[in-house]
Amino acid sequence: MKSSSLIFFAALCVTQMDLKAQKFSLFIGTSGPHSDGIYHCYFDEKKGAFTQPTKEATATSPNFLCLHPKLNKIYSVCRWGKQAGVVGYDISESKYLEEFTRMTCPDGMGCHISVHPSGKFLLTTQYGGSSVALFPLSSNGELLEPLIYAHRGGSGVVKARQSSPHPHWCGFSPCGKYALVPDLGLDRAVIYKVEQEALRLVYHGEAIAAPGSGPRHLRFSKDGKLIYLLNELDLTVHTFSWDAKSGRANSVSIVHALTEETKSKESFNSAAEIVVHPSGSFLYTSNRGHDSITVYKTKEAGMLEVIQVQPIRGAFPRNINLDQAGSWLFACGQHSGTISAHGVNQNTGKLTYQKGAITRVPDPSCLIVYK
Repeated sequence: MKSSSLIFFAALCVTQMDLKAQKFSLFIGTSGPHSDGIYHCYFDEKKGAFTQPTKEATATSPNFLCLHPKLNKIYSVCRWGKQAGVVGYDISESKYLEEFTRMTCPDGMGCHISVHPSGKFLLTTQYGGSSVALFPLSSNGELLEPLIYAHRGGSGVVKARQSSPHPHWCGFSPCGKYALVPDLGLDRAVIYKVEQEALRLVYHGEAIAAPGSGPRHLRFSKDGKLIYLLNELDLTVHTFSWDAKSGRANSVSIVHALTEETKSKESFNSAAEIVVHPSGSFLYTSNRGHDSITVYKTKEAGMLEVIQVQPIRGAFPRNINLDQAGSWLFACGQHSGTISAHGVNQNTGKLTYQKGAITRVPDPSCLIVYK
């Protein structure tokens, strides 16, 4: 091969590698009157621009998605006919989703889903069914018959929302030994011990939230020593210290996402999602009604400080997420049918919306960054 050809070939390879490095994939779940499946698009982090989203799987209300930690597969809670449960998809090189497994949940439609770090099982929470479901997974990721763990009671503080249990999120402690389930109806995050060999959950304890706060989602701090519990009804973040050895949580602080004056100007207010910056220095929550993102700075002793409230440039941010580097934050405007991208200042954590960094998907309810 001539030297000029070698130079051209090398330049082409570098260009292709650079283009690949600039773009990553987003999978988008949908839920609402116009929801019709799971969408995919690329995001160019250099330009701050989306490609046109394409529907990669047809499904009814695939409202929440999660990735398998070890296999090239994605799972969704959704409906089919009069049934509801979980559907698993293989992710092709072109990002097309091909169904390879599905399993019905006897307690109905799930509102959240998470695969255990071992890849041996996944959990779903049934808001209406007042339960947690554990679906064992085969070695190739196929779904097996679920076990159901029912929640009982209800705080009754907010009568229209808390007369019964409403498990809203499921996830795991950094070590994988515990499963945590915020329950809006109980004003608690229920803690289960994970018995991996038996593939079952055992009730272990609770992180007790403020009466009427309505726990929705939670995240761990980067060092795993703190739990940040997002409360839907009073729009607060309740921080707990976490003892990984004993699996116990103790209250540390509570901070409001919005002031009472700000909330009083809206006919509806509801917190929806919480994410932690990869640096561990910043926290983000979404506010439906005010249609904004609250940015917090993490401080010593588990304290949080609100440093910014950023409009999402859309309506009803049910879900927000960060890319793996924490350079961009994406906000799903469920009612506006939009996804907006906001640049993240790595030093301050504050957000900046870039003109044109928006795309449209019908009723987006969940967004996950693939690679």
